[in-house]
Amino acid sequence: MGPEDKLTVGEEMGTSQSNILLESGTNEVEILELFIEEEGYKGYYGVNVAKVLEIIPLPSKIMRPPHLKGSFAYGMFNHRDKIIALFDLGTWLGRTRIENAPPKVLITEFNNVTNAFLVSGVTRIHRVTWGDIKPLDGYMDGLSDTITSVIELEDKLVFLLDLEKAVADLNPDLAISAPLQTVAQSEIFRDAPIRILHADDSSVIRITVKRKLEENKIFSVRSAGNGDEAWEFLVDAKNKARENGTKLTEAVEVVLSDIEMPGMDGYHLCKRIKEDPELKSIPVVLFSSLITEKLFHKGEAVGADGQFAKPDMQLMLFIQEFVERRRQAGS
Repeated sequence: MGPEDKLTVGEEMGTSQSNILLESGTNEVEILELFIEEEGYKGYYGVNVAKVLEIIPLPSKIMRPPHLKGSFAYGMFNHRDKIIALFDLGTWLGRTRIENAPPKVLITEFNNVTNAFLVSGVTRIHRVTWGDIKPLDGYMDGLSDTITSVIELEDKLVFLLDLEKAVADLNPDLAISAPLQTVAQSEIFRDAPIRILHADDSSVIRITVKRKLEENKIFSVRSAGNGDEAWEFLVDAKNKARENGTKLTEAVEVVLSDIEMPGMDGYHLCKRIKEDPELKSIPVVLFSSLITEKLFHKGEAVGADGQFAKPDMQLMLFIQEFVERRRQAGS
């Protein structure tokens, strides 16, 4: 399926988010295309529409507190009686932005935090499938930690931005950390740690989550780079369990998944698991910056057993208690 333009972003749209709704689990996503204009060059980037609350002109009153942390911190402004931090996206990307026209500000919400990003402008919204979005190859992945993937739209490459990384660069407290309450070293896990399949397209997140889970000794984590990899592992584990007469839980007891992933997203992965007669008993926990009060229903619609917003690692306690109950019940 190729990209389909859904809405042209004009001046009349400058104060509100697109109201186009996507059904959960279809593996579709809406990408807001924006650009950073430089001298003789215009770079195109994309963000998930689900993260964008509003698109507004640059406010006339920008507060610039002393000792701003981070060279890309532009300032703060009052919007709807709320003080919002504003980041210069071009500076964060290492680009030299010029102003041939009044810039735009994207007001976003993810990780349960509201922020704003200054850009040269926006073009339109595209509805695509995650299959249209390609992960960065190994070489490019090592060169840039500001983008997560790429898609070709109207004969040009559009890079999907890692806005979570931008916020974490400015405020390390928003990076993933272990919960204040540590998991209990229950006897039930002494000889058989909880086997978790973790899917996330960010290598940094995969490494961090694996380390924080396994340092508790009761978790064993297998990592997958996206939903496609996770699904292939599950199908293979299912077939091997059937052939060998073993329990599927010997291979995986919990699927922990990000939502935004090229190829197959977390919603679609969860939906496929819950529709499979042999896999549906595996609990699925969604771990994503998109877990917000407004979007919680999307995870419920595909049958997710738990939903946690990055960087909340309280999911460790949830998984431990969930699996402990199941093991005690003999399921």
